[in-house]
Amino acid sequence: MNKVGRDSAPVERREPAAAPSPEPDRSPVSPAPTPRSARSQPPVPTQPPVPTPPPAPPSARSTSRPRPAPPTRSSRAAPPTPSESVAEQTRVAEPPRVTEPPRVTATTLPPPRPPRGWPVVPDDEPTVQIAMTGESLGPPEPPEGLTGTDADAAQRAAPQPAGRTGGPSRLAVSKRRRRSRIALAGRTVVAFASVLALVGTGGIWGYVRSTEAGFSQIAALDTESTDIVDPVGQTGDETYLIVGTDTRAGASGAVGAGTAEDAEGARADTVILVNIPADRSRVVAVSFPRDLDVERPVCRGWDSATGDYATEIFPAADGDKLNATYALGGPKCLVKVIQKMSGLKIGHFVGIDFAGFESMVDGIGGVEVCTTAPLIDGELGTVLPTAGRQMLDGRQALDYVRARKVEAEGNGDYGRITRQQKFLSSLLRSALSNKVLLDPGKLNGFINAFTQATFVENVNTESLVKLGRSLQNVDAGAVTFLTVPTDGTNDWGNEIPRLDDIKAIFQAIIDDGPLPGEKRDEPAPSESAGSAAMAAPSAPAPTVLPAQESVDTSYITLQVSNASGEAGLAARTAESLGAYGYSIYAVGNYSGTSSHTIVRFTQGQEAEAATVASMIPGAVLQQLSSTADRLGIVELVLGSDFAGTIAEPQLPGTLLEPMPVEQAPAGEIELPVDLAVTNAGDDSCG
Repeated sequence: MNKVGRDSAPVERREPAAAPSPEPDRSPVSPAPTPRSARSQPPVPTQPPVPTPPPAPPSARSTSRPRPAPPTRSSRAAPPTPSESVAEQTRVAEPPRVTEPPRVTATTLPPPRPPRGWPVVPDDEPTVQIAMTGESLGPPEPPEGLTGTDADAAQRAAPQPAGRTGGPSRLAVSKRRRRSRIALAGRTVVAFASVLALVGTGGIWGYVRSTEAGFSQIAALDTESTDIVDPVGQTGDETYLIVGTDTRAGASGAVGAGTAEDAEGARADTVILVNIPADRSRVVAVSFPRDLDVERPVCRGWDSATGDYATEIFPAADGDKLNATYALGGPKCLVKVIQKMSGLKIGHFVGIDFAGFESMVDGIGGVEVCTTAPLIDGELGTVLPTAGRQMLDGRQALDYVRARKVEAEGNGDYGRITRQQKFLSSLLRSALSNKVLLDPGKLNGFINAFTQATFVENVNTESLVKLGRSLQNVDAGAVTFLTVPTDGTNDWGNEIPRLDDIKAIFQAIIDDGPLPGEKRDEPAPSESAGSAAMAAPSAPAPTVLPAQESVDTSYITLQVSNASGEAGLAARTAESLGAYGYSIYAVGNYSGTSSHTIVRFTQGQEAEAATVASMIPGAVLQQLSSTADRLGIVELVLGSDFAGTIAEPQLPGTLLEPMPVEQAPAGEIELPVDLAVTNAGDDSCG
């Protein structure tokens, strides 16, 4: 005896007796399902229906679950299992294929369950029977002696264990639910982390945008100046002009700097030119004395209080002081002077006053300095009462870098520059050691003070962050501070610049040449570079360039440099060459003077260089070293022999005559032996 369900009464199997069929029940009922075996078997001949016995009196526990009628023998259908109700059979069965519904004796049917696709309430899930130890829930073996179709039918007709529906065991279902909960929790964590990352990124960029709003903008740069030397060689470099002003107006007058009546306007008290090469392998900072004798160009008047330029034009003048140039023509005039003297392309300007400097130092919690003796200034008084290492706050640091009347230092301007360089070296070492970069409070304080106390052009928080990241691997020993060399003072007290030595210094910077006192780690040569060097022929390059085919001028990028000494010659020549289709990359001055017109190129640019030289009578080809990176740009250096004559270009593909070619002179630039140098990696107390 089997159980139909939890509330079902025991059912006895009895053979149906022949009896007249009772009157069919007229209540609407669902048609009985066609057995699965009947759908899979071919149709069989119809036999007369077997009369069914009259229904038994309903018992108290079986009124809601009538006994289903047994199928005919001819269909060979498996009887429904006791655990299956009529509603379940209806749900899984297809529509019957008979022409009229079979007769049923039940008067009531249990409510149908929802389709399988509907969500199942956990409490309504079917109970899965778990087999006892040694018990198998698989289908029973067919009786002995039956084979083929009879054995298959007997196996299907055998009763199945109560509650078994062919699904997974309770343990499998439990594991599946646990994995589902873990997966859901994982997805929730990932989604939450994504939201936090998005909010954090938005917060960071919101902070960046808010700090950028604190920058005061000022017009200063002249990136198209013809005073820029070798613009191609400076491609990718970052050059900053940093100016500390001595204005007494506003908050600066409250830090002991004096009043606006004492010194009206603003002067360039500190001028530092910082160059960072494209490969970010080093940093070079060059200081200019405030009393340096310079040639002032034509400048427009400037109001330091408002930051506006006036309509008044001041003519060029000789024998002017560097700081007076700033007081008269502002940042624009100062940039022109420094750019002409250095040849560097100044791409960024930063100005800061006394009050801004003090607040920045306080923002990072002070800067440590070291001195071998107390620092006493004739105007500021005692700055450092004791010697040794000591931490300076904003006010002390300002006096430390300002003092210029220290009797023990002799030349006050150079003594002050040395202290400024040591101070910046200490600040840099502190930043590189992550004392500032990894301290959110110090970093935020420094950034806020920097943005609120500076006036800039082409500087924003994003560019500073990118620059800082690119310099993460630069050691302090690769940061070098230099001072422009001078040769005494003239009758007006101006420092006389040593122009030849200054030119050599900046040429070494442009060429990325070695500097005295520099401790830069040279990159190790790659295997490919070593193989190329071993495979290179030892014989010198030929002195005659073989015949080349002329190239379309529109495919040639040209830099025009002036080495003739005639002002404006490069600009006029570049305009004429541009009319012939050349792409003009830049126009500027050459690093020196030349009596010959030269076409400079690197290996692989022979045809382009020959095309340019064929249009310039008397031009000489000069091949640079194979390691020079000119970005595919040919340089035309106009010498004193250039008469302004430019020939018509040959048709593309025309075979040109062989031309003489010379190798660029090799050798290091000779720097002055008395050059004042401070290395940022030097932590000695001096």
